[in-house]
Amino acid sequence: MTSTASSTLPPTVREQEGVPLGHHFSTLEQEHEAAEFGMWIFLMTELMFFGALFVAYIFYRTVYSDAFAEGSRHLELAYGGPNTVILIVSSLTMVLAVRNAQLGAQRKLFWYLIATAVLGAIFMVIKSAEYYQHFLNGEVPGLAWTFTGPYANQVQLFFFAYFALTGLHSIHLTIGIGVVLVMAFMARRGAFLVKHHIPVEMAGLYWHFVDIVWMFLLPLLYLFGFHP
Repeated sequence: MTSTASSTLPPTVREQEGVPLGHHFSTLEQEHEAAEFGMWIFLMTELMFFGALFVAYIFYRTVYSDAFAEGSRHLELAYGGPNTVILIVSSLTMVLAVRNAQLGAQRKLFWYLIATAVLGAIFMVIKSAEYYQHFLNGEVPGLAWTFTGPYANQVQLFFFAYFALTGLHSIHLTIGIGVVLVMAFMARRGAFLVKHHIPVEMAGLYWHFVDIVWMFLLPLLYLFGFHP
């Protein structure tokens, strides 16, 4: 007679309603709580990282208020505005994806995840076009800087902060797009049962975090020197 230690465990320990569990979890609720706790810890570390950059930016913006306002006036809401709407809509599609994962609607889950990834990709295309426009205008510190307006040195500091903050956000968004596409591929293969949608929820938390970061970047960077 051959058997493994796991086969002797009660079904409620090894699986719950047909959903496999990690060997160190006894219930789906315990697995979900552990995954959620781990994701929040990760997001808190990311929040501290972005928070430090925000504090540094606000400090220099206070010291060089006029110069940073001048730099902000060289950012175009024609790029930042649509991108904000795109991320808000992508948060909605992600919410719908998580909801359909909870309901076990694999087909809808797949298409909402694809919609979320596509919206993220559109954001990146617009952002790339904006970066290219800054390059043409000579507003890229260390690479293409020909700005000769008032407070040139301090405006260069503003653009350094702008590229650091938005560039870091873009990296996080690109990672999010990749994660969402992986979730979509798994959903296509029926990987997420009604009781086993934790990965989709965690991807949703990450996506919303990236969107919230942008909601802070918009007023800090684009609206600071805005005059109607």
